[in-house]
Amino acid sequence: MNHLRHETSPYLLQHAHNPVEWYAWRPEAFARARRENKPILLSIGYSTCHWCHVMERESFENPDIAAFMNEHFINIKVDREERPDVDAIYMEACQIMTGSGGWPLNCFLTPEGKPFYAGTYFPPRPAYNRPSWLQVLQHMANAWETQRPKVYEQAERLMHYLQRSDRIFLEPPSSEVGVALPEQDTLSSIYRAMAEHFDRREGGFGGAPKFPSSMALHFLLHYYRLTQDAEALEHALFSLDKMIAGGIYDQLGGGFARYATDRAWLVPHFEKMLYDNALLVCVLADAYRLLSNMSDERAQQRRRRYRETITETLDFVRREMTHPEGAFFSALDADSEGQEGKFYVWDKGEIERVLGAEAEVFCALYGVSEVGNWEHTNILWRAVDPADYARERGLDGHLLYQQVQRWRRLLLEHRERRIRPARDEKVLVSWNALMTSAYARAYGALGLPEYREAAIQNLRFLFQHLFDREGRLLHSWKDERAQHAAVLEDYAFLIAALLDVWQITFDLALLHRAQALVEQVYAYYYDPETKLFFYTAAGQTDVILRKKDLYDNATPSGNSTMVHNLQRLGVLLDNDQWRAHAAEMVERMRPTLERYPLSFERWALALLFERYPRPEIAVVGPDALAVAQQLQRHFTREAVVAASPKPLAQIPLLKDKPADADTCIYVCQNYACQRPVSTVEEAITLL
Repeated sequence: MNHLRHETSPYLLQHAHNPVEWYAWRPEAFARARRENKPILLSIGYSTCHWCHVMERESFENPDIAAFMNEHFINIKVDREERPDVDAIYMEACQIMTGSGGWPLNCFLTPEGKPFYAGTYFPPRPAYNRPSWLQVLQHMANAWETQRPKVYEQAERLMHYLQRSDRIFLEPPSSEVGVALPEQDTLSSIYRAMAEHFDRREGGFGGAPKFPSSMALHFLLHYYRLTQDAEALEHALFSLDKMIAGGIYDQLGGGFARYATDRAWLVPHFEKMLYDNALLVCVLADAYRLLSNMSDERAQQRRRRYRETITETLDFVRREMTHPEGAFFSALDADSEGQEGKFYVWDKGEIERVLGAEAEVFCALYGVSEVGNWEHTNILWRAVDPADYARERGLDGHLLYQQVQRWRRLLLEHRERRIRPARDEKVLVSWNALMTSAYARAYGALGLPEYREAAIQNLRFLFQHLFDREGRLLHSWKDERAQHAAVLEDYAFLIAALLDVWQITFDLALLHRAQALVEQVYAYYYDPETKLFFYTAAGQTDVILRKKDLYDNATPSGNSTMVHNLQRLGVLLDNDQWRAHAAEMVERMRPTLERYPLSFERWALALLFERYPRPEIAVVGPDALAVAQQLQRHFTREAVVAASPKPLAQIPLLKDKPADADTCIYVCQNYACQRPVSTVEEAITLL
């Protein structure tokens, strides 16, 4: 009997009708494994994962393979997005064993949950230098029956590595002990290490597959702002330009795919994830602001392009990823009608039928040909800049731009009649908080009121639906049901979102909530030995060990995000202990940041803010809120801003700040303020 039909996860429900007797990650599965003395087969994936779909069709829907699984194993299905704590442990086990990872992740465990073998996709027949899935199952079943002591020995060995793996990044090599670089030299070293991986031809870092690396680009923007290193700025902007022009960006509907399978950003892995779009909007908003004081034509062209990309991406989120009550859905599938990318690609004839005689120009601009550029179809990309096309042919550039917008709308309307990819409608606190931050930062850059409202509405949803009766945060919501204990990143990203929305509303309630959540993080996640935070809360009993998330991976780590939170809140609430703890956390990680900068980019930015603290800005007077919003149209190095029509004792930055009939702007550092000024331009000069 398959036990998944009552779950809410779209991924688990996709498997609810398999002939495999799947359990969710629940106590009854482990109880049965212990009772029957059987190994556990743990299969982890997510609803928009292409190869997860492939393995389900090839193996999990096969009655003969399912019968073997049911006879020899207790089978557990896990949605990695719903249970990132479970996924983190067993993905690391797979990486230790095989040197790589990915999804679907298939892991064999003892009845106690200890891993002894792991791998990713296995085909139905031997291929790609991999055994068939049935061969793997037979080998594991035989090992359990005939070599059980060796199986347990292997499991204990893996547990030893898992238990000590966090220490690798917390203990500097012996050769580095006592010779730590000064912080500014560490920043230079981090930048040089990043620069070694620049793809100077196509943007981004390294070769294929190529991920957006949003956090690294964010670091480059701030590094440029402090050092005026033109290469750092140009590589960040060049990388954004190449992504926006490539197939990784949906040229009709807006929004970015998860990664490109090629070096040139042309061929996306077509799934769209909420978190990628949130992180990229944040980088684009900062790039837009950074260019605000540059008057050359290229900078202004880029500003127009980034503004357009922000609005198109958030239009996509509003249109396709937003719950009626303001929550954000998790992802869109790569597949539709059983084919990867079918919803997004075009043949030239179809475009000609929609656009008629005007199709020729559109096809030239977007790289469309009869033979196609991917599997005999066309992925749209910006092959030719419309301004260059118009100039070379003596056309009116403004008129051509308007025509291109109309053609895009017509093709998007036509595309909407296709069978859509599936949508994962889970609401995850961590990813929602990232998108709330994106909306808040986009509002700061562009000033569009609907962005401010979307951020506020999402926070309202999370606080209404994602806390339990004891006031503890939960991780996931779907179908009116919130469940699963929050992990560190849920708290960390939500605190960051509260602070980002504070910066555009100056609602004191947001600071109080952020403070309360930080106190919960210390109560439930703090490790006094390392002075860092565990990924799972104290008292959680359904995982075999407590890990620390240190990598800035596809999303920032909870620990690096907490450093930023403590830096910001420490200033806003004048909490020296939190600021000192943030510095201590960064110092603990400094040797690791130098060695692996592209795995710890958010940490690197935290180090930058330790060396060059965020400016502090207090705005007091009758027009304080409007003036603060004008300030945030500029790149203020993530200044900590507080604004109020009158001095506020509850906010140390605003305490005892006199204001007369005019609004006063105070630019400060460590609460030492320069003389107040009355215009945004003067304040920017002081910054």
